[in-house]
Amino acid sequence: MIRSSASRRVSKVSGPPKPGADAEDRREEQFTAFVAEHEPRLRRAFVATYGGYRGREATAEALAYAWEHWTRLSGMENIPGYLYRVGQSRTKDRRVALAFAPEDSGDPVFEPGLEPALKSLSDRQRTAVVLVHGFGWTLREVAELSGIKVTTVQNHLERGLVKLRHALEGGSR
Repeated sequence: MIRSSASRRVSKVSGPPKPGADAEDRREEQFTAFVAEHEPRLRRAFVATYGGYRGREATAEALAYAWEHWTRLSGMENIPGYLYRVGQSRTKDRRVALAFAPEDSGDPVFEPGLEPALKSLSDRQRTAVVLVHGFGWTLREVAELSGIKVTTVQNHLERGLVKLRHALEGGSR
């Protein structure tokens, strides 16, 4: 009872709806739907490229930018790809080496040499390898997100896999 009377009181104080309030509601609904659909994949791409902390930071920066500029961005063809570039530029390397934080758990759930081997790859090679083989993305999806050609993604993937195999087999390059 109290809650409903309080909400009625607020609506009386706020007065009639503002002109354009429906447009603002639609904008918010569109953005919310976009985030629900694209945020998980965008976050995975950033985490694959930059590691956990910096990847989540890049995702947050990209989505904050999207919210601020949603009116302009909503008409674009490849919004996730554009936001991937925004996240890259807004979270530039701050002279700190990329490091994946080691888990404190006892036994690793993956090859112990995988972490240093992934660190040895270039950003684009690591992104291609992790997204394609770790998350099951297609080459086209990675290309659209990265803003590069499918053949370029394929080259990064192949070179990254060669370097990974070499590193995991104990060879030095």
